[in-house]
Amino acid sequence: QVQLVESGGGSVQTGGSLKLSCAASGGIFSINAMGWYRQAPGKQRELVARITSGGTTNDADAVKGRFTISRDNAKNTVYLQMNSLQPEDTGVYYCYANLGFIGRSADYWGQGTQVTVSS
Repeated sequence: QVQLVESGGGSVQTGGSLKLSCAASGGIFSINAMGWYRQAPGKQRELVARITSGGTTNDADAVKGRFTISRDNAKNTVYLQMNSLQPEDTGVYYCYANLGFIGRSADYWGQGTQVTVSS
């Protein structure tokens, strides 16, 4: 019943911008943390950015100064504003959430959205 629905991926040229969105739904009591991971073909999935319930954010060194994670609590939505995109940013971006329910918490993943940056 829980869904993380992602949108905003696409293809851009080097230096362009994209904004990813991820909306969580399905009987959620609270959002403990949300974030974005990415995976290029043949490589390990890596953390891009995350934000906790307390508002603490962490960004990967590769995206510091270019990507900004934010959250709209009323909409159960997390965003990733990506500026100054480079070809190295190409990959499938996955939304992650640790969601709280009555009596438990659990990790969930979105379906992934493709981001392609061409030179």
